[in-house]
Amino acid sequence: MSELTLSQVEAALSGYQDPYLETDLVSANAIKDIQMDGSKVSVSVLLDYPADGVARGIAQLLETALENLDGCEQADVQVAWQVASHKSHDSNEALAQVKNVVAIASGKGGVGKSTTSVNLAVALARDGARVGLLDADIYGPSQGLMLGVAEGTRPETIDNKWFVPIEAHGVKSMSMAYLVTEDTPMVWRGPMVAGALMQILNQTQWGELDYLLIDMPPGTGDVQLTLSQKYPVSGAVIVTTPQDIALADAKKGVEMFRKVNIPVLGMIENMSIHICSQCGHAEHIFGTDGAHRLAETYQTRVLGSLPLATWIREQSDSGTPVVAADDTSDVALMYRHAARNMAVALNQTGAGASAMPTIEISDD
Repeated sequence: MSELTLSQVEAALSGYQDPYLETDLVSANAIKDIQMDGSKVSVSVLLDYPADGVARGIAQLLETALENLDGCEQADVQVAWQVASHKSHDSNEALAQVKNVVAIASGKGGVGKSTTSVNLAVALARDGARVGLLDADIYGPSQGLMLGVAEGTRPETIDNKWFVPIEAHGVKSMSMAYLVTEDTPMVWRGPMVAGALMQILNQTQWGELDYLLIDMPPGTGDVQLTLSQKYPVSGAVIVTTPQDIALADAKKGVEMFRKVNIPVLGMIENMSIHICSQCGHAEHIFGTDGAHRLAETYQTRVLGSLPLATWIREQSDSGTPVVAADDTSDVALMYRHAARNMAVALNQTGAGASAMPTIEISDD
C-alpha cells in the first residue's frame, strides 16, 4: 500500500462539485483543515451558507472519495457552516445582532411574494439558520395567517419599549396583523405607512439572527424607499411569474433597487409550471423562461422556479407552509434549494459597501 500524499487528498476532495457554490470545495476555500495520520485522513469543511440539510450527505460523499484512494483506510469529514454579516447594523439598536437584512419584493401583487417569503424563511430555519420575518405589507398583512398564528395573538412587550416577535415554525415574526384586528382596514396615506414600518422594525427585539427577511408590499413606493434609505439592507430578491405583464413590473423593482445601491441577489420565478392533479399533464400556462431572460438582462440569476400547485395554496391557508408541512417533499425541496441559492448569492455579491445608500432623484 502506497503512502498517501496531500495532493492526492486535495484531488479527491476537488472531485465534489458543490451545487450551490458551483465549484469544488478546494477552489471555494471551504477546506479548512486536513490531517493525515498514516492511513487515516481527517478533513474539516466550513461552508458559508446554512447547510444542516445537506452537511451529512456532503461528508459521506467526501469520505467515500477519500477511502477510494490507495493508502486511505479511514476518512473522517466534518462539515460545518457559518453565515457572514454583509452590512453593519450597529447604528440601529433593534438590528444590532442581525447579520443580514434581505428584502423579498415584487413589482406587482398576486405573484406569490408572501408565500415565497414565508417558505424561504422556514427553509433557512430548517437548515439551521436563525431567521426573522417582518411583514412589511401594512395594508394587507398575511404572514400571521400563513404561519398559523391564532387570530387575536398579540406580541409581548418589554419595558413598554420592545415587541417580542412571535415565533412559529422556527421563525421569529412581526406583522401589523398582530397589532390590529383582522377586520381593521389600514386607511393610511403613504407617510403613515412608512412610519408604521419604521416603528415595527425599530421596536422589535429581534435578537441574534442570521437573516431577517422582509416581505415587502408590491410596487416601488414609500415603504421601499424608506427601507432602502433608513436601513442597511444586504440584498433583495425579486419574485415574479413568467408572464410578460409581471416581468414588466419586476423590471421596475430591479431598477429601483439598483438606483438605491442594493444588490439584487436574484429572481424567483413563481407559478412557472402547472401539473394537472388529475392526469399529470404539465403546462406553462403563464409562459416560459421569463425570469431567466430578465435575469440575463440584469446579470443576475434565477434562484429557483416554483410550480403552480394546489398544495402550496392549501398549506398557506392552513397556517403550515409547505416546507414546514413536509420538508422533503418535491415542492419543499424547491424552496430549500432557492433559499440556499439566495444565501450563496448574498455571499458572492458581497452586498456592496457598509454605508447607507443615498437616494437620488433623476430623469433616467
